[in-house]
Amino acid sequence: MPHTTEYFSELRQTIKTLLGEKGCPWDKRQTNTSLQKHLISELAELNTAIDRNDHENLCEELGDLLYLILLITEINDRQGIFSLDQVLQTVTAKLIRRHPHVFEEFTVKSDEELRAQWLTIKAREKSEKLI
Repeated sequence: MPHTTEYFSELRQTIKTLLGEKGCPWDKRQTNTSLQKHLISELAELNTAIDRNDHENLCEELGDLLYLILLITEINDRQGIFSLDQVLQTVTAKLIRRHPHVFEEFTVKSDEELRAQWLTIKAREKSEKLI
């Protein structure tokens, strides 16, 4: 039985084929900007599935959104801007950094403390990027 990594690899390869020499003309024309409206549309459809508690459609819409995320990532990788590895490393580092109560010896006692901690970390990240 296939595993998640195999399905993920198959999806990535499918996207590379769509963008390849014999790929789909529509996919090959896409840019970050041209895909924005599709991201918004798919996110709206995802929200509708959540609102309706429609798990079957939720699964499909998550797949559509994942496809667009990976398509945008592959487009940027082909342009030498960033790779999927960089996207994965960036989000993992951010999650760890923003959750010291999970990954460090740090305790929070309430949701209010969690929110304050998150806002403080996010503000620090933004100020460090400006330097």
